[in-house]
Amino acid sequence: MDRAERWTADQIPDQNGRVVVVTGANSGLGLATTRALARKGARVILAVRDEEKGRRAAAEAAAPGARLDVLPLDLTDLDSVRAFADRMASDGVRPDVLVNNAGLMAPPRTLTPDGHEVQFAANHLGHFALTGLLLDLLAEGNDPRVVTVTSTNHRQAQLFFDDLTGERKYSPMGHYNQSKLANAVFGWELHRRLSAAGSPVRSVLAHPGYTSTNLQTSSPTGMVKLMFGRLLLPLAQSADQGALPQLYAATAPDVQGGELYGPDGMGELRGAPKRVELAARASDPGTGGRLWELSEGLTGVRFPLPAAA
Repeated sequence: MDRAERWTADQIPDQNGRVVVVTGANSGLGLATTRALARKGARVILAVRDEEKGRRAAAEAAAPGARLDVLPLDLTDLDSVRAFADRMASDGVRPDVLVNNAGLMAPPRTLTPDGHEVQFAANHLGHFALTGLLLDLLAEGNDPRVVTVTSTNHRQAQLFFDDLTGERKYSPMGHYNQSKLANAVFGWELHRRLSAAGSPVRSVLAHPGYTSTNLQTSSPTGMVKLMFGRLLLPLAQSADQGALPQLYAATAPDVQGGELYGPDGMGELRGAPKRVELAARASDPGTGGRLWELSEGLTGVRFPLPAAA
């Protein structure tokens, strides 16, 4: 389907019996996604860095018949990612859907304890590692999916393979765009490898258009914060509306692996979800293979999949 005609969260199929992990579930798109899935009966694992904020979000999103669990996850800390995956396995939790939603936008140059640029770590590497560590559990799920949230900015981005951390030249938005392209490349490359392996797991991509969340105000500084957090904010749609593409990708029965969903309005900035075009560079197998090998090396996580031809 090229377009989900005015699809809304009311059209989400019954989610009773399904388990969904949502990263960054305590605010913005993650909270809107959690709230919509809870209303349809899903058990949602709120994977959050701040457990207190997660508990407040769970209380806000509570719905009859839903179960909401809060687990700590810091995507910039690979030890935290492994601890989260170990906790899921030890608790016997088998997720049906993983929504790689959490994001960080345009902060001053910062390195994680592992030495990675913080946006690349939070937006890409942490999700890459989490997906790999949960993949065997997901493969046992019911209609299992991995939904990775990217941005329209992936179309104007490049991967700085020779300067990932911005040591030589750092641009807050340039490195944000790099992380969003990495999301897109990862989602497509994961689709290729899952398909080659005959896995039941589908890898799908989504982007929210221009949506009002704390992404634009919590970490950007200077002109980026002024532009996206104030001047352009009246043009933004709500988080509930912006979450629709990832909700569609996570739940609609006609979704296929490798597809990208975004808003149907002008410039894909707002509107109902529809299938949209992925940038050609995101589906380039050479780029996908290079980023995959790099990400395995930086995270130490090897996916239980054969390499795609």
